[in-house]
Amino acid sequence: MSRQFDRRTFLRRGAAGAAALAVGPGLLAACSTDDPGTGRDSAPGASPRSGGTLRAAFVGGGASETLDFFNGPSALDLVRARAWHGTLGNLDPDGADGVRYGVLKGIDIADDLSSYTLHVRPGVRFTDGSALTSADILHSLGVLAAKSTLPVYRLAAANFDLARAEADGDLKVVLPTLKPIADGRMILCQGNFLVVKDGTERFHEAMPSCGPFRLTEFTAGQGSAFERYDDHYGHVPHLDGLELRSIADSTARAGALTGRDVDFAHDLSPVTARTLGDGGATRLVPTESPYLVGLSFQLNMATAPFDDPRVRKAFKLAVDRQAMVDTVFYGNAEIGNDLPSLGFPDYADSLPQRAHDPEEARRLLKAAGADGMEIRLTTGPETPGMTETAALFAEDLKAVGVRASVRELPAGQLYADYPAYAALPLAGAYQMPVPALSTYQMNTAGGAVSAFGWDETATDALVAKARATADRTEAAKLGTRAQRTRWDDGNQVLPVFKPNLNAQAAGVRGIRDDLFEQFPGFSRASLA
Repeated sequence: MSRQFDRRTFLRRGAAGAAALAVGPGLLAACSTDDPGTGRDSAPGASPRSGGTLRAAFVGGGASETLDFFNGPSALDLVRARAWHGTLGNLDPDGADGVRYGVLKGIDIADDLSSYTLHVRPGVRFTDGSALTSADILHSLGVLAAKSTLPVYRLAAANFDLARAEADGDLKVVLPTLKPIADGRMILCQGNFLVVKDGTERFHEAMPSCGPFRLTEFTAGQGSAFERYDDHYGHVPHLDGLELRSIADSTARAGALTGRDVDFAHDLSPVTARTLGDGGATRLVPTESPYLVGLSFQLNMATAPFDDPRVRKAFKLAVDRQAMVDTVFYGNAEIGNDLPSLGFPDYADSLPQRAHDPEEARRLLKAAGADGMEIRLTTGPETPGMTETAALFAEDLKAVGVRASVRELPAGQLYADYPAYAALPLAGAYQMPVPALSTYQMNTAGGAVSAFGWDETATDALVAKARATADRTEAAKLGTRAQRTRWDDGNQVLPVFKPNLNAQAAGVRGIRDDLFEQFPGFSRASLA
C-alpha cells in the first residue's frame, strides 16, 4: 500500500456509510446468506479471479496491538499473523486426520502415544529465500510459544516435553508427550501455531516469513498492509494484496463495508447486522456450528464467596439464557449449558440443560450467607455481544438479590494484562471454538492462571485418561464424566454461543475455504 493510514478520514467515511444503513426487517432478511449446506462461500463452478487488494475491517487492540502474535491480546493480532506466517495446520472436519496441514505434510503418532513425529513439508521457503526446517519449528514451539503468557500458546508445553523435543534431520521433528495423548494433532493444528525463523527474538515488518502474504506496513491501532508472496507453499494467493483495518466500533465497520471502503467486515454486532441494508452489494456470512463463540462469565474460586459451590450454582441458575438469545442476538444464537465447545464431537451433549431458576438461586445464596452480596463484573467489547450479555447478567443477578455492577473496559484491553485479568473476582470472557477436552487442558487443567482458582486433580485425571484413550466410545464416556464435574461444581457461567456475524461485498469469495473463520488468513480469498 502506497499511502499511510489516515484513520480519522477513514472513520469519517465509515461513519457516513453507517449513517446510511437502512433498518432492515430482520437479521436474516437484511442480507443474503450462503447456502448453509455448503459450509463454503465460493460459488459453484466459478473460478476465482486473480488480482486486486482485499480490504478487511476487524476489532483491534488499539495501541496494544503488536506484531508479536505469541503475546498479542487482540483477535486482529492473530489475523495479521495468519496472513504473514505459515501455520502447522488447521482443524478440518473433512480432513483425513481431522486437520488440514500447512507447513507440515503430516503427523505420525507412536503406538504407545509417547511421541509425535512432525513431518515438515519440503520446499517451504521464507521470504529471505531460506528453507523452512525442523529448527524453525522447534524454535517457534519450544522457545516462543512456551514463553507466551496466553493459554492458547502454552497448550503445546502443557502436553509435550519440549525440552526433550529434537530434530531428526531438516524435515522431521520428534515431540515426546508428557503423558500419553491421542488428540495431539488437534492441539498442534488449531490454526494458531505459526512458524517463524529459528533465532527470532524481535518481531518487525522486515522479518522473514513464510505465510501467504508479505507484511509491508503496520501501525498499531490503525492497520496493516500486505503483498502476495509468490513463493508461498502449496498455493499462491489469488489476491495481489491485503489490507487489515483496525476499527473497534461495529457500526463503523459495517459503514465502511456499505461505503465500499472495505470488502469484508468481521464480527458485527447483532444490531448492526440486523440493520445492514442489502441491495445486492453485501451479504452476511455467519459462522456455523461448531465454529461458534461461547460467551461466558468466570467466577474466581480464589475469592470469596465464589469458593462456595452454592454461590457458583446460584449464579448459574440466576441467568436467563433464552432472554440473552432473544434480546441480544434476536434469536440467532444457541443456548449454552455452562460448558464450552458446543458442536464438537467430545462435547457432553447428554447432560441436562440447566434451567433458569431464580427462586433456587436466592435460596442457595441465603444458605451460603451471600444474599445481598456486592460484586462488580469486568468485561469489554472484545467480540460483539460481550457487553450486552454482561449487562443482562447483572440485571439477572440483581433480581436474585445480588448488588451487581458492570465495569466496561475499552476494546482490546480486557486481556492486555492477563495476570491482572485472571485475578478479577468476576470477569467476562469468550471461548474460541476448540474441542472440549483440549479447551480444558488449555484453560483449566493443573490450576492454570486462566482457571480462575479451579484446581481439581480428579477432574484433571479424568480428562487425561480420556485424551489417552484411543477407543472413541470409552474416551467419550470419560470426557462426559469430566465435564459433568465442571457442570456441577465449575466456576464458569456460559449462557450463550453466538456466530461471528461477518459480512462481505458480494464479489468476495474463498474466505471460508481458508478455515478458522474466526481468524481468517485470506490465502484462498478472491475478488470478483
